[in-house]
Amino acid sequence: MKFSQKAIAISKFSLLFVVFTIVALSAEAAGSVKQTLEEYVERYKAIAIAHMERYGIPASITMAQGILESDSGNSHLSRSSNNHFGIKCKKSWKGDRVYHDDDAKGECFRAYPSVEASYLDHAEFLDSSPRYDSLFAYPSTDYRSWARGLKAAGYATAPDYAERLVKIIEQHKLYLLDKEDGAKIYAANKGATANTETWFEMQSSALPAVGADAFHVSVNTHEGYTIYRTNQTYYVIAKEGDTYRGVGRKFGISGRTLCSFNDVAKDAELKAGNIVYIERKKSHWLGNVMHHEVRRGETLYSLSQSYAIRERSLARLNRLGRGEVLEQGRLIRLK
Repeated sequence: MKFSQKAIAISKFSLLFVVFTIVALSAEAAGSVKQTLEEYVERYKAIAIAHMERYGIPASITMAQGILESDSGNSHLSRSSNNHFGIKCKKSWKGDRVYHDDDAKGECFRAYPSVEASYLDHAEFLDSSPRYDSLFAYPSTDYRSWARGLKAAGYATAPDYAERLVKIIEQHKLYLLDKEDGAKIYAANKGATANTETWFEMQSSALPAVGADAFHVSVNTHEGYTIYRTNQTYYVIAKEGDTYRGVGRKFGISGRTLCSFNDVAKDAELKAGNIVYIERKKSHWLGNVMHHEVRRGETLYSLSQSYAIRERSLARLNRLGRGEVLEQGRLIRLK
């Protein structure tokens, strides 16, 4: 009888051990399932697009770097520290850190509380580092120049780094994310150009006409607003009582995004007569004029609105600080 109880106890222990082993192995297997590249893009493309709108970095470049540097979120570094862009600590880094073998053994890498924090630091790292200033002269649709520029500026040591980024972008059509309404175009997997022109044509049957003010050339109307265009960028003129949120609602754009398009803070006030761009401004002037001679009272911001050039890009072209006072008669580069 004692032998039988002991045998039963051993059997129960063996069964529990087997169950525990199966559960542990299943958990380990589940944790080792690799995230696919497509899943990675679907998860983080909205962040890449938002940063393109705010900083001017092509969404395709952000996604390709994330894919390459983190192995689509599967690398040991990205799993242990949420570092998806291989950014090392540097002297200025005050946050958490991990140590990982890279070009040398036990190098210091930045660690983040979330993947989103890694994406934000990547954008601010490129935006704030003087060595990458030249990249922001390229439009956000020129992913090839951005790829070459990143390699030339020393972002990575691999000799074929630029080629690898471009290959990822073109093989997986990530360049579609750089287009207007890129998320929808990418989802539809179409290689067509951005549908801005078609969208405006669908909104009204009004014929293109030249407005009374020679500076403003109207191209259409929508929801009571006359739509103008300069430097291949659409805008409207604010009315009394308008807000960025209200104007954005008329055109299916969030107030935050509209503020970003116009280089103003998210809580900025809108005055009647202000130009309101309803799509992203360009990185430089697309016309033949090379310079603008500053007139009294003009600012970097007012010029950026007049020429439909992003204020940040205009500042970089002229090596100016944001908000820097412009002297009358100074020549400002437009391209």
